[in-house]
Order: sequence, then structure tokens, then C-alpha cells
Amino acid sequence: LRDNRIELVRASWHELSISVSDVSLSDEGQYTCSLFTMPVKTSKAFLTVLGVPEKPQITGFTSPVMEGERMQLTCKTSGSKPAADIRWFKNDKEVKDVKYLKEEDANRKTFTVSSTLDFLADRSDDGAVVSCRVDHESLNSTPQIAMQVLEIHYTPLVKIISSNSWPEEGQSIILTCESKGKPVPEPVLWTKDGGELPDPERMVVNGRVLSISFLNKTDNGTYRCEAKNPIGRNSTEYVLIVHDVFNTLLPTTVIPSLTTATVTTTVALTASTTTSATGTSIGDPNALAGQTGPDHALIGGIVAVVVFVTLCSIILLGRYLARHKGTYLTNEAKGAEDAPDADTAIINAEGSQVNAEEKKEYFI
Repeated sequence: LRDNRIELVRASWHELSISVSDVSLSDEGQYTCSLFTMPVKTSKAFLTVLGVPEKPQITGFTSPVMEGERMQLTCKTSGSKPAADIRWFKNDKEVKDVKYLKEEDANRKTFTVSSTLDFLADRSDDGAVVSCRVDHESLNSTPQIAMQVLEIHYTPLVKIISSNSWPEEGQSIILTCESKGKPVPEPVLWTKDGGELPDPERMVVNGRVLSISFLNKTDNGTYRCEAKNPIGRNSTEYVLIVHDVFNTLLPTTVIPSLTTATVTTTVALTASTTTSATGTSIGDPNALAGQTGPDHALIGGIVAVVVFVTLCSIILLGRYLARHKGTYLTNEAKGAEDAPDADTAIINAEGSQVNAEEKKEYFI
């Protein structure tokens, strides 16, 4: 062996050791150690040199990519011996459906391997990290990795969020239009039933927020929020239904009576106040400030209940007297002095009253 990279490490009657520095593929082959005796004794060993793959590179990515376009990313590495293995990952999740290609280098000793990842760009891929990992036995379990961050442009995604799920007359409502897209969408456009907002004084737009105060039935309709960016535009709708104000009634009053009848009275109180910015109301000049008059509706209801209970009592009393009325006459039974008992005396008496319609009493 005549090479400056080969050095004699140890030489004795029992051992001869050499070292090879800066190993190259040309160092691969069969090495022979000979002991010059009679006869000559030899020992042989074959040295295999691994080809270390180069750092991989990802090609085929052009930024930005529009949503729905097809992407083909290729990862390539050269100089591996034996051929290296390439694996794809998207956000640390391995992608299996890839194409693998192996080619022999010009020196006919090493290989160039490549792998292609083919998929349709989706908005969920925006910001995803795609990595290509090269595994080889020469790397001592430390793979070489190339990474690429994806940038996907897509049309806005629009959604309307309401602050009031049951809007009533007189209340307010806030509609928020959430729009997500890349590039960032321009300020949104609010419309009602296909036209402009009819009452700008009550319907105020602030950025993506539409505020409607003092709701009434004329506000019913379909509100549309539209967002756009250089890629395209999108919109969504919200149907507003203003409900009537719910009237709150006083609790039900149950009044028991001797007739076991239950009288239920519901009294609705309505208080109205009229104010004017330029005039004053005309009232009783003798009335004291802050003094309120009697509630005539409540008094009338109580009087009606009392009258009703009285009438019910009179009717029940009349029915009772009608059921217990009768004619009772006291008569002397004649001609029955010799009767053995009272029943026989009544039957044998003059003008027997056994089948009489009237009720009579007899002294026997």
C-alpha cells in the first residue's frame, strides 16, 4: 500500500496495524495481510465504504399557491451508497402516497434518489410545515431533513354572529361579521334585502360590526355580509325577526268561598307616561306633586268578586230551601181503636192515606 492517507499504527512479531484517513469510495475493496514463511500464509478482508447522502433539497414550490391548485414538491439527494430512503411529513404527520425514484450516479457506485409529493392545495394547508427526511445507515440514526412552509391564498370565509337570540321590539342587537381569508379581506359590506341599510341613524356600521338600536317590525328582513380579497369574494346571510314585547301579568289570585267554587281574577296593570321636550302636561291644579289616585281597576275587580260570591250564596240557599220544603198535617186517625199496632191503625183509618200524595202526621 503506497498512499499518504495510510499510516502504520503498530508493528510487531505478532501484529501489524494500519489506519486509513479521509476514506473515499476508492478505498473499498479486498485487503490482504501476508506472513512470509515457508509456505507464505495470508489473511484477507473486504472493506465496504458507505456513500453518505448529500443534504436534501425541496423543489417545485412557488409562493403563494392558490387554493385548489395542484402542488408537486420534489425532494432529492445524491451520493448515497446504498440508495437512501426518503420520507415525507406534513406537520409531523407522515404522508404515505408519494412517488420514489432511484438513479445510479456517473461513478456507478453511488445513487441519486428523489421523491415527489403531489396534492391539491387547501386553505387548511396554509402555514403547514412540509418536511423531507433522508434516512441512511451512514448517518448514525441522525437523518437529514429539509423543510418548506406552505403559503396558500384563499377566498374569505364569512360567518355572522348575533348578540341577541330573541330580539324584541325596543331592544338593540349587534351583528358581527367574521371573515377569514388570505390575503386579509377588505372591510365588509352590509346590505338588507339586497339593498342599502334603510335607516343609517339606527343602523350603524363600525368595521365588521352592525349595530341596530330600538328594534321594530320594519327591521325584519335578511341582512347580508359580504367580504372580498384579491382571490375572490364570499357572503353569508342572517334573517332578523323582531318579536312582540312579552306582557308581564300580575300573579293569579284565587279566592275560596263556601260554595267550593274557585274564582280566578287576573288584573293587568298598564302604566303610561307621556313626556314632551317642548311642552308640559295639563292636570289637576289642586293635585299635590307626587300624589297618586286610587287604582279604579283594582277596586272594580274586588267589587265584582264580592258580588259574584254573594249571588252564588243566594242561589245555593234557594236550592236548599226548594229541596226541603213539604206539607205536614196533623190528623186524628178514627175508626182504628181496635188495631193491634200503629201501622194497622193507619191503614184501617178513615180515608186511608197510604197512597196519598201529601205527607201527614198521625197521633194514634
